[in-house]
Amino acid sequence: MSSTALPIQAASRQVWGAVLAMSLCAFALVTSEFLPVSLLTPIATDLALTEGQAGQAISISGLFAVVTSLFISSVIRRLDRRPVLLFLTALMIASGTLVAFAPNYSTLMVGRAILGIAIGGSWSMSTAVMIRIAPESFVPKAIALIQGGTALATAVAAPIGSFMGGLIGWRGAFFCVVPLAALALCWQAFTLPKMPGQIESGSALDVFRLLGSANVSLGMAAVAFLFMGQFALFTYLRPFLESVTRVDVSGLSLLLLIIGMAGLVGTMVIGPVLNRSLNRVLMIIPLLMSGIAVALLVFGNSMWATAVLLGVWGLIATCAPVGWFTWLSRTLPRDAETGGGLMVAVIQLAITLGATLGGLLYDGAGYQATFIASGLFLLVAAVLALFVSRSDLPPLR
Repeated sequence: MSSTALPIQAASRQVWGAVLAMSLCAFALVTSEFLPVSLLTPIATDLALTEGQAGQAISISGLFAVVTSLFISSVIRRLDRRPVLLFLTALMIASGTLVAFAPNYSTLMVGRAILGIAIGGSWSMSTAVMIRIAPESFVPKAIALIQGGTALATAVAAPIGSFMGGLIGWRGAFFCVVPLAALALCWQAFTLPKMPGQIESGSALDVFRLLGSANVSLGMAAVAFLFMGQFALFTYLRPFLESVTRVDVSGLSLLLLIIGMAGLVGTMVIGPVLNRSLNRVLMIIPLLMSGIAVALLVFGNSMWATAVLLGVWGLIATCAPVGWFTWLSRTLPRDAETGGGLMVAVIQLAITLGATLGGLLYDGAGYQATFIASGLFLLVAAVLALFVSRSDLPPLR
């Protein structure tokens, strides 16, 4: 082995250590974000809230993630990215601790707001960080590892949250994320290199100039309605399953696991399908989800029918972000990073609005109104995707 081979191998291990640390951080972030979905009922009971009020724990984190993702690039432009990432991970630890020991609704919401800052900042920076710390030939694999952490969290967060909530309570379930985040923080501290900021100045409004394109505006609107529809329903799935399908904690965990595992399968097989017919996929996904929302109203009292419907929901819903980020790379090849920040903001805002409107409808008119609204939002997303598909896009490279 040559004398130059050892330093190269050491550098490679350093890079992959940093990438894996970021992947673990992504796993912890997504797990933290979606834990309330499977713990909504016990949170509401313990803090004397309605299910709709408890659902705002997702809304508030989404709102703060929106604001952070839009403005963090201008705020930290001249700062080294390494301490910024460590600070954002530390915020996740603080959030988990605050939520786990929250004595009242206000403390719960403060903890979730802090998590929103961590989510918006980390996701807005993740792709750019991968490009900076990994050699060019390793970047696709590095990004895939980050997305792997996200997909894994999406698959297991809800069922594990439900199971742990039944075992050690909802507070214990939230606190379980704290050691994961602490491990990610220590791992990042040892592996992330220095990443100096930029000298040139920039405006926080740069991200909004992209909306001057009609095609981009249509696409972002389609993304917004897609995620509004998804989370208007998904946020209040647990109380629906408990009151209508009448499942116990083990049955709930099983159904949430079905959603998660189906989603994991979807992310593994969607790539070739997107290469062949991206536009068709972007239209079909919200159309099918809209049909499932309506079907749950009809067949929701059947455990087996509900399991099948939720399995299909998980299979296609998890593929939706992959499809739209692929669309983004085709539409804005020279502004993919700025466009990515805009899309993160749109997604988080849509999650916030969907959870908020779904909660208001759930409390005011029952689950039927929430599910119908979800179906309508998703139908609008399908129509907007149809308009987007009529635009002339360059071929996939």
